[in-house]
Amino acid sequence: MFFCTQLPTDIPNAVLSQLGARIQHAQRAFTPEDQTALAKTVRTYPNTEHYDMEEALTSLGTGEAIVTVLSERGAPTPVAWSRMRAPRSLMAAIGTDAVTAAARGSVLHPKYGRTVDRESAYEKLTARIAATPTPTPTPDADAAPSTSPRRAPRSQPGFVEKALGSPVVESFLRSAASALGREITRGMFGTRRRR
Repeated sequence: MFFCTQLPTDIPNAVLSQLGARIQHAQRAFTPEDQTALAKTVRTYPNTEHYDMEEALTSLGTGEAIVTVLSERGAPTPVAWSRMRAPRSLMAAIGTDAVTAAARGSVLHPKYGRTVDRESAYEKLTARIAATPTPTPTPDADAAPSTSPRRAPRSQPGFVEKALGSPVVESFLRSAASALGREITRGMFGTRRRR
């Protein structure tokens, strides 16, 4: 994870204290706020007898940076005034072939280079469902044949069905039923309002 900012004070202290590698380019201090930020930044670096950090951070040139990383023991390394080498070829993505070549050249490639496509839980469940036979409905032998004549189903709902299925009518009937229920309850328990 990389944090890039103009001022290190932009990053919360809880995050800043956990950073393993820091590359700090020139930090100018033109305003009192900038000078305060510079003083805070200087205190976050390991002590060094080789550089005056405040002077170093304000006098870094183009392509120069103050660098500190974590050692093998997990402790910050001494600060080093470094010159960053500019890219020699292009300022774009290196391309799929270069990424593949770099990955194959890694010492971790034998362990992690092979793609493993394990069977997912979804695939297992789908196969289990497909293997389960679906029961077919059997006609009930004990059921007596119906003697009542059947009506042909209506293809279109009538006016009454349409009206009763309307949300407006349903809302009206619901509120009317609530009001009627309240009045019946009041009448039964003697809490009816007097006028």
